[in-house]
Amino acid sequence: MSPARRRFAVGATATVVVAVLAVVGTVLLRRDPAVRPVAQDRPGPVLLVPGFGGSTSALEVLADALQGAGREVRIVGAGGSGTGDLHEQAVDLGRAVDAALEESGASSVDVVGYSAGGVVLRIYVADLGGGSTVRRAVTLASPHHGTDLAALASSLGTRACPMACQQLDPDSDLLRALNAGTEAPSGPAWVALWTDDDATVVPPDSGDLEGALGFSVQSICPDLTVAHADVPRTPAVIAMVRSVLGTGPVVEPDDSACVSR
Repeated sequence: MSPARRRFAVGATATVVVAVLAVVGTVLLRRDPAVRPVAQDRPGPVLLVPGFGGSTSALEVLADALQGAGREVRIVGAGGSGTGDLHEQAVDLGRAVDAALEESGASSVDVVGYSAGGVVLRIYVADLGGGSTVRRAVTLASPHHGTDLAALASSLGTRACPMACQQLDPDSDLLRALNAGTEAPSGPAWVALWTDDDATVVPPDSGDLEGALGFSVQSICPDLTVAHADVPRTPAVIAMVRSVLGTGPVVEPDDSACVSR
């Protein structure tokens, strides 16, 4: 091999090694031995995390239903326009969790993340200590493996696709890192729910999450049509969320949820 080719081969090998070490380092950082899972039989406040854009209107319906069932519920406001860095939104979630624990005196919280809010929840648990504060972690129609709509918007530039949108591209650095190891970080009991009718999270089963109890709305209620925007305010979905936020083992809800009004 000529000296020039030898130098090229060494350089290419070094680049590959650095890339592999970066991925391995990310995975190892998430295997946090300090995580102390909280007791599953003592539920605390429920925090609801909005999706891209930060709208809370659909979550208010879910909040009212959970409050009616006797739970303390807080909706986490998205900083800015709700379209900024998902890492920063995870920091905001951490602050909201700390406030809820201090003000309620509870030892843990349950967190329900809708759409991009589910990705924010995963970042909080994986990177910011949420494994020791969250009892149940529920994601609703969340693009855990990205959405093709974000990929399309990314190709049109940052004005069409701000930071959070870029991070929801299936090939984004954020999602590659989150999905490089265990997709459901240790600590909480994880539940991932999605709708087969989703035209925003494409494909819809991007809402599935390895290591979580995962199911689609239609696997429980085959005749039910639920669009992405309607997930948190659909009575059957609300019944499913109430079921998995109980104190018993996390199991797939039965079809009694389908007749909820």
